[in-house]
Amino acid sequence: MSEIRFYHLQRASLEDTLPVILERAYGRGERTLVMAGSSERVEALAAHLWTYRPESFLPHGTAKDGSASEQPIYLTAEAENPNGAKLLILCDGAERADCGDFPLVCEMFDGNDEMAVAAARERWKAYKEAGHKLVYFQQSPVGKWEEKARSE
Repeated sequence: MSEIRFYHLQRASLEDTLPVILERAYGRGERTLVMAGSSERVEALAAHLWTYRPESFLPHGTAKDGSASEQPIYLTAEAENPNGAKLLILCDGAERADCGDFPLVCEMFDGNDEMAVAAARERWKAYKEAGHKLVYFQQSPVGKWEEKARSE
């Protein structure tokens, strides 16, 4: 079974949070797959990863870049895993039936969007019924991520 971490974005946006998670994973040598809700969103996130901080470098690519199998971080809107990633990050409501194929899955959802929160709750229930290990993170008032207990 997979460990599935839910990141309830309330104080920070996906654009603020995603690069931090990707930097940590890349620093550990992990291959990562980011799945967004549309190809347009994929390209916007990819462009953001080149510019979010001038001193940073996160090697990544999309279908437009080619060489998918060589990308340590690959962004897509499709249910694929061309870079052999072990970490899957789902954002913008993207869903996959094969989450159990990844040891670690991060669900990033906008806590200021009622529909996104309701959809995340439904995914939580489905993952729980499937027997995955679930972890819920929420930001503290000072912006630090904290693991919170969830009974749902």
